[in-house]
Amino acid sequence: MPWPPGFLRSAAAALALSLVAGSAGAQSDDAAAGFQGYLQYLAARARAEGVREETILAVTSGLTENPRVVALDRAQPGTASSVPAFAGYRRAHVDAARIAGGRRQYAASADYLAEIEQRYGVPPKIVLAIWGHETNYGSYTGDFDLARSLATLAYEGRRRALFADEFIALLKMVDRGVPRAKLLGSWAGAFGNPQFLPSVYLRVAQDGDGDGFADIWTSRKDTLASIANYFRDAGWRRDEPWGVAVDVTLPLDRPALGTALASPRCPQVFARHSRWKTVAEWKALGVVPRAATLADTTLASLLEPDGPGQTAYLLTGNYRVILDYNCSNLYALSVGLLADEIAR
Repeated sequence: MPWPPGFLRSAAAALALSLVAGSAGAQSDDAAAGFQGYLQYLAARARAEGVREETILAVTSGLTENPRVVALDRAQPGTASSVPAFAGYRRAHVDAARIAGGRRQYAASADYLAEIEQRYGVPPKIVLAIWGHETNYGSYTGDFDLARSLATLAYEGRRRALFADEFIALLKMVDRGVPRAKLLGSWAGAFGNPQFLPSVYLRVAQDGDGDGFADIWTSRKDTLASIANYFRDAGWRRDEPWGVAVDVTLPLDRPALGTALASPRCPQVFARHSRWKTVAEWKALGVVPRAATLADTTLASLLEPDGPGQTAYLLTGNYRVILDYNCSNLYALSVGLLADEIAR
């Protein structure tokens, strides 16, 4: 019996498609198996570090890789050849809405913020500026499943050591009573009002309202105390401002003022800072503070974020503490300036 016209061509095409689909399906099955195998490795690590079996099962059961998280991570910029202008970043982050929101939060918690400053030594305006910058005072905290995101990022491998440790820390949070349902956040694993990573939560989260649970998701008191404790833990010096805007009124020998120190953490960020001098020494070089907030004996470094001729800043050791929260000069400057506007 002869084949109908075009049958053989159609059959060949269908066979080819089925082979491709079968190959893709096999690759998909292999990827899923690889992810599940990696979960077993993380589970073994967690057991070795004392996490209960019931916790491991509750968090890992049914967990799958999240392709969206992989795509977002791979879209992150690499080493930048140029630094974005600060002026535009400042307009977007030290804006009227954030300033007004910070002042409202200050008014709502003034007495408690005073207690926090007394206990931790961190000014309320700094604590509020971090909260405002991270989540606009809790208005957006992320809706990615944290366990899935962290396991995915660890399995992907670009920053495996970091995210494997954070996944184990997340299991420890659940083991210590944090409800699984609360574990939502950014695609990169940060969560709650201050956007802590799990290891940071375990280290510094505070029960500010005394109910036995450090609730950085819904408790204003716990949120504020936890941010303040982070800063104290990072070395914030009581009663020292973060820095001040300055005008450079005389020619500077900028190469001679460059730092000879190489930071092992965020080297490009710290390379933009000058060497340390006292405020009095900077004044003698024609660097004039716009406000008398720093004592002449205070050590400070100079940063010109948008280059010579634009607003510059003298920065103290406490500025470096803000950088510990997020190692970006744009971020740290905007936090300091937002803090000053909240308290104005």
